[in-house]
Amino acid sequence: MTAIRARRVITPDGERPATVLIRDGLIVSLADYQDAPDNAVGLADGDVLLPGLVDSHVHVNEPGRTEWEGFATATAAAAAGGVTTIVDMPLNSIPPTVTVAALDEKRAAAAGQLQVDVAFWGGAIPGNVADLRPLQEAGVAGFKCFLLPSGSGEFPPLGGSELAAAMTAIAGFGGLLIAHAEDPDVIAAAPPAHGRQYAGFLASRPPDAEVRAIEALLALTRRTGCRAHIVHVSAAEALPVLRAAKAGGLPVSAETCPHYLTLRAEDVPDGGTEFKCCPPIRDEANRAQLWAALLDGTIDCVVSDHSPCPPADKRLAGGDPQRGDFGAAWGGIASVQLGLPVVWTEAARRGIGLSRVARWLAAGPARLAGLAGRGSIAAGQRADFCVFAPDETFVLRPDMLRQRYPLTPYLGQRLRGVVRETWLAGAPVAPGERRGQLVRAGAAGA
Repeated sequence: MTAIRARRVITPDGERPATVLIRDGLIVSLADYQDAPDNAVGLADGDVLLPGLVDSHVHVNEPGRTEWEGFATATAAAAAGGVTTIVDMPLNSIPPTVTVAALDEKRAAAAGQLQVDVAFWGGAIPGNVADLRPLQEAGVAGFKCFLLPSGSGEFPPLGGSELAAAMTAIAGFGGLLIAHAEDPDVIAAAPPAHGRQYAGFLASRPPDAEVRAIEALLALTRRTGCRAHIVHVSAAEALPVLRAAKAGGLPVSAETCPHYLTLRAEDVPDGGTEFKCCPPIRDEANRAQLWAALLDGTIDCVVSDHSPCPPADKRLAGGDPQRGDFGAAWGGIASVQLGLPVVWTEAARRGIGLSRVARWLAAGPARLAGLAGRGSIAAGQRADFCVFAPDETFVLRPDMLRQRYPLTPYLGQRLRGVVRETWLAGAPVAPGERRGQLVRAGAAGA
């Protein structure tokens, strides 16, 4: 039996001193701090034992676009950031995960490369309604769809009737639909993004695009009974719609991302395409309302939306004639390694404790993705942990990043909180060690 002794352990009931007893990769029990066996691993005073984080929104892109990001680099970055399970998105890889055969290709590509555990989302696109139940039975966590073009030609959006058909099918077997919710008509009516000015890009993705799309999705949720989750909520104007839906008992949940909680439109430099994402980073007043929505439960979890690309696609090279052009650059922020220190930096400034942060970054995403036994420190749960030094700070340098390309808007920032170790199934993950497993959502002991 292995034991970890810490004065600060984050449990579902809050923070306490404890000895965590582990056998066969599972937590057996939490004993009193003073009851640790002689061979217990002791944490340094001030360090905190957190549950292993679960990031349910990661674009790995392998196979097909491994030059953007692959399983080896994505899971190395996750392990460096205290993330013990990621859930891979179905698009940007070739083929996208919209059939069981494509899921099998994903799993084959991942085998032997993983430093942390990996589960998968399936995709809902035009024409694959018949594939949804087989994908569910094969162990995907649910089904991602877009309500406007995704940017990847292999993963087209669902129109109104197609969305209704997918949601009806998913409701029939008790599945989950997760949606990129921006309205294409609102986007089409806005001025197109072009040039180096961030204000122009911001105007091209107005908040009403999120509001209208979420309203349409919720109308179908009422009609079909399909569980629905809104990914990467950025617009404060959408929060009253979500609050009302939850108050009315609709089966809906929502997430936001570290960049919407910590970055501000006021600080994005013109030409700073490393900040480009869709929907966009909005202003300080908007950011404050997102934090309030986390605190009142309107938003359920915080996940990275790790969406990397080669530097050339960000239009940052000196010789690129479209350098810094927000219309031409790929939209996505790479941060699977950084979610905890980035969110903790801002949460601590606001007086928010680690217990809440752990719920948002671990328990909430695990529950969303149907990953039973993950995301909390309690008897019967997996012994996945993040050993965290919450009071240490560091300035982010490119050489610290384990993702494929050291490109992120957080470079040069001073962040609070250092991940000292990541434990997977009862043992620390050594640098380069590949013990990660493929996970089926909903499976007992997954």
